[in-house]
Amino acid sequence: MTRQEAPISPPVVLAVAGSDSGGGAGIQADLKTIEACGAFGTTAITSVTAQNTTGVERTHVLPTEEIDAQCEAVCSDFDVGAVKTGMLATVEVVDLVTERIRDVDAPAVVDPVMVAASGDRLLASEAESAYEDLIAEATLVTPNADEAAVLAGVTPESEAEAREAGERLVDLGVDAALVKGGHVPGETVVDVLVTGDSVETFRHPRVDTDATHGSGCTLSSAIAARLAHGDDLVDAVGAGIDLLARAVRYNLDVGEGPGAVHHSVELRDRAARDATAEAVEGVVQSFVDRNVGPLVPEVGLNVAGATPYAERPDETAAVEGRIAETLSGAHPNRGVRFGASTHVARLLLAAREREPALRFAANCRHDDAVAAALDELDGPVAEFDTGDASEDSRERSVERGVETTFASVEGTPSALVNRGAYGDEPLVFVLAREPDALVDRTLTLLEAVGSDAVESDEK
Repeated sequence: MTRQEAPISPPVVLAVAGSDSGGGAGIQADLKTIEACGAFGTTAITSVTAQNTTGVERTHVLPTEEIDAQCEAVCSDFDVGAVKTGMLATVEVVDLVTERIRDVDAPAVVDPVMVAASGDRLLASEAESAYEDLIAEATLVTPNADEAAVLAGVTPESEAEAREAGERLVDLGVDAALVKGGHVPGETVVDVLVTGDSVETFRHPRVDTDATHGSGCTLSSAIAARLAHGDDLVDAVGAGIDLLARAVRYNLDVGEGPGAVHHSVELRDRAARDATAEAVEGVVQSFVDRNVGPLVPEVGLNVAGATPYAERPDETAAVEGRIAETLSGAHPNRGVRFGASTHVARLLLAAREREPALRFAANCRHDDAVAAALDELDGPVAEFDTGDASEDSRERSVERGVETTFASVEGTPSALVNRGAYGDEPLVFVLAREPDALVDRTLTLLEAVGSDAVESDEK
């Protein structure tokens, strides 16, 4: 018997850009990002480049009639929900795309690609002025600092200058301008979105990496996909910036040069959720089977498991209500869900800032017996103290404390001792890359504490 089809109808995005044989930028980045954002990607290729992570070796711009034929083929068949442009290369191509965007009833995101991340020029200098007409037809233009200097005549080295550059671009007729801060030095990346009546600022800690190949393509494609889904412009931009921040941190280490951003990082993160929750459930069951009651602190014991790309507590699975010590042994109050932990999850995320491979953590009580048992662990143990930090500053205190402890030991700690977190109760946080290692280290403490108890009784 044949099966009945069950088709879906994702929104369609048309990407008009050059091809990157290295796969990290251009049309390749566009399609990967659009698909990861739940839209259907179509293309009109403007040029073919021979490039990789070290640079652009050759460029061949397609005849405008071939580019136009691709646009016509897509627009005559698909209900295009958004358009994004990338490398356009020449005046003739810019003019053609301007006409096409004018005829398409859909939001258009213009990424004014002028220079590759490697420093190779991708736009003829005489084509720069042609961008004014294209920008006037667009919904959003997304220049980096160098591109904003060319298009707006302002080099945005500060937030105020980024706003000024955005305002000048809006004066050209575009609905909004996102002046990106990735090329502006500083510990924080500041992106400024300027519309005709508002200014929104987005801030992210800078990631210490040169692997930003494809960052502009990924951001503009993500925004276009969200607009095709019907998102508000500000929400679409915010979602795109969040995606890019994660894509840069968890970049793809490929090629001999700086790697590419991870276009599908959020899709991969969502795909890892079930396996992460199952891993936490397995740890909890092991703790119940072995009765870790002697290690349960007054606040309760919790187990947190982060997805490989976790950045927020709601991307860590934990026991809702924690594990309590009862007369019949240690038992979880409820099941495992994402976002169930705040304290253990935030400490785990802080630890991942220093060692991203860490994915699991559990909090145990800390007393003399546990302190003595810490010597039995298979890795270094470090201490920190949040002191009398207020609830509002406690998160920052934990982050600073974790950073300090990691810097004070050689290698990755197997446990952190917090003598002043979460009230007056001291705690031990066991850390691990894998769930089995978390179980082994926690049970090592349990066995050592049990031995100490037996020796004390004998005396």
